[in-house]
Amino acid sequence: MPDNDFRHELAQQLRVDSVRSSDAGGSGHPTSSMSAADLMAVLLDGHLRLDYSDPANPANDHLIFSKGHASPLYYSMLKAAGAITDDELLTFRKLGSRLEGHPTPRIPPTDVATGSLGFGLPVGVGLALTGRRLDRLPYRVWVLCGDSEMAEGSIWEAFQHAGWAGLDNLTVLVDVNRLGQTRETMLGWDLDGYVARAEAFGWQALAVDGHDLTAIDAALACATSATGRPSVVFARTEKGHGVRAVADQPGKHGKPLEDPEEAIEELGGVRSLSVRVRTPEPGSPHRFATAGGTLPRWEIGDEVATRQAYGQTLAELGGLRGDVVALDGEVSNSTTSELFARAHPDRYFEMFIAEQQMIAAAVGMQARDWVAFASTFGAFLTRAHDFIRMAAVSRADLRLCGSHAGVSIGEDGPSQMALEDIAMFRALHGSTVLHPSDANQTAALVAEMATLPGISYLRTLRAKTPVRTSPDENIRVGGSRVVRCGEDDDLTIVACGITVGEAVRAAEVLDADGIRARVIDCYSVKPIDTTTLADAALHTRAVLTVEDHWADGGLGDAVLGALAEHPARSVVRKLAVREMPVSGKPDELLHAAHIDAEAVVEAARQLLNPT
Repeated sequence: MPDNDFRHELAQQLRVDSVRSSDAGGSGHPTSSMSAADLMAVLLDGHLRLDYSDPANPANDHLIFSKGHASPLYYSMLKAAGAITDDELLTFRKLGSRLEGHPTPRIPPTDVATGSLGFGLPVGVGLALTGRRLDRLPYRVWVLCGDSEMAEGSIWEAFQHAGWAGLDNLTVLVDVNRLGQTRETMLGWDLDGYVARAEAFGWQALAVDGHDLTAIDAALACATSATGRPSVVFARTEKGHGVRAVADQPGKHGKPLEDPEEAIEELGGVRSLSVRVRTPEPGSPHRFATAGGTLPRWEIGDEVATRQAYGQTLAELGGLRGDVVALDGEVSNSTTSELFARAHPDRYFEMFIAEQQMIAAAVGMQARDWVAFASTFGAFLTRAHDFIRMAAVSRADLRLCGSHAGVSIGEDGPSQMALEDIAMFRALHGSTVLHPSDANQTAALVAEMATLPGISYLRTLRAKTPVRTSPDENIRVGGSRVVRCGEDDDLTIVACGITVGEAVRAAEVLDADGIRARVIDCYSVKPIDTTTLADAALHTRAVLTVEDHWADGGLGDAVLGALAEHPARSVVRKLAVREMPVSGKPDELLHAAHIDAEAVVEAARQLLNPT
């Protein structure tokens, strides 16, 4: 039988340590931690199966604090489980401490960074999918949500997908403490309203008193016995529970307690309890057999869309590597990830039109060491920017492909055109940004992406482009390709993707005018080939960049950044999309944006002969 006396004392310890750590750090969210302490005490003592001495154990359950601001509670649990010492607990929020203001994977066994509300639960869905279909292990994914984040659309993307997928290895605990940062939440303590919403998405939903230890234990037992559907426990709690000065009081969010010593005394004083968390039965993750094969190759002169090359290469890579998985936002016949789906259906995940959930699921999968590629239109990845940012904070290794780049997609119009994507991905910490101009470049870069750390992004084209690159050429991250050059070049034209062809055609026209143009295919935008660019800038009179992207943050700015620290006699001018495009044929739109061969020729003449 559960020992409720011990669990009560454990919950009080979690509250006390949340108060102490927040006081030591000079900031934090103790009241948000205190409301969920009873939930976490019962979870630790009897339901969680996690070997804190071996956080890498593949059979471990996973616990995600989607309400990452309750980090004092999370770290207090780590102390109770013996994963950290009391001394380390009191380093909370201090420079150099592993105990940051919101949890990150710097402190095991944390899978992902949280703190951007609405992120943790969708990642939990990804981990549950991984356990069910990839690892094929019986671990459970537990997620603690706050009631404020139930207003986030990404939460309901997660509810919908988990219900559709029948993820009965996922249990969510919602801390319904009624109070947000500035006011009462939308539903307050309306547990029936929450339950109705969850049940509508196909979940088993339970409502409990979040401070009744017996009721919590029964709810968790019921949740873990559910079959064929995920489970959620909505727990009515009191923010700041146990301390009269802050209990259910507005205006106390995100602040240490004014009198921590009095609060600790009211909670029964400092304790040094430890809890023996259940450990899982041994288990090894499933691994898929490899089928061998080789990466695709194309002949010089072939006409192939880089999006087609992406799908073909990914499918072949899946045969070579059993750890590669693919996700798509229900546009797989456009991104061509459908080729992977046909070849490896057990490792393909349809995420539907829910880009935030797609990215979060990929983050969850890579947390279990699967090599996840996720694809959709490049324009639609902007919707998931915060989740991609949080993936970077999580130190995640993620491979993303955005198709249908730029105005060159044609008639679909600007809502479908990726024009901000290069800037968005360049700004991410530790990111890699790639924009190949032909199929052989794409194949080489997709294969290398599978080995890269951090967030890598491949930008692909809708239209077919001629293959100019030999399949045996050394195409690599950080490289570039000099398409044409001479000893006495007057001008350097730097392009990527669709504009490489425009640059080559412009160079041929300029050659007839006696202007010798060097053309650099800058397929690796970040990291960029600084050496080749600096040499070109040193030996030519001007550098002209041309890109199918907005003028801010794209290839031109990357080139300027590369040249900033290298002395050169060249002036630099950027050609990019500067006016809002409309529908039209691809060549009409390239011309209207002043990024076609004609515009390059005109700009080159002006640069070299300004009068």
